[in-house]
Amino acid sequence: MTTQRPRYLGYGIWLIVAAVLGWWAAFQLTVEKLFLLENPGEQTSCYVSVMLQCDKNLSSWQGEVFGFSNPIIGLTGWMAVLVMGVAVIAGIRFPRWFWALFSAGVTGAVVFVGWLIYQSIYNLSVLCPWCMATWAVTIPTFLATVVHLLRNGTLTRNAQTRALAERLMAWVPLMTIVAYAIVIAMAQLAGLDLLGEVVGMLF
Repeated sequence: MTTQRPRYLGYGIWLIVAAVLGWWAAFQLTVEKLFLLENPGEQTSCYVSVMLQCDKNLSSWQGEVFGFSNPIIGLTGWMAVLVMGVAVIAGIRFPRWFWALFSAGVTGAVVFVGWLIYQSIYNLSVLCPWCMATWAVTIPTFLATVVHLLRNGTLTRNAQTRALAERLMAWVPLMTIVAYAIVIAMAQLAGLDLLGEVVGMLF
């Protein structure tokens, strides 16, 4: 076992932060789902308006694609991300196949989130606060993981590409903001006043 180079510390810290936030959002959604099951017809605590709520998402078929509530996937999946973040900070090196397996999971997560974003905006016409929290951490986690796999040699052995990826990591926050902007634009075009609803929720 060898130690990770110090420049991977930031990636490890982000995985831990994202995992904690993502897990908490999944936990809150699970609590809200249990509340709806026990109190049919009642409104959950995250109900802000007809446009900004968790109820419609949790009660829809999109909210339980695999036969159980989607947040359960988050409760388990984010724990894996947390463990990986701790491992990266601890300096543990994994074989390429292990990183490939982890990247497959992260890629599956962002694809699933992308599908849920589309369903929420265009089919359910509602925005779920805790769902958006999940989206907010899944997207940058995917971007950072792809860049990390380029620089640590999992996706390529080319020295120039790895060096480019090292510099590209600093651009992940900007790429994340662009991704957020695309989601906001989708909501606006669909007639959902995302910014107005979120600002209204905060103030």
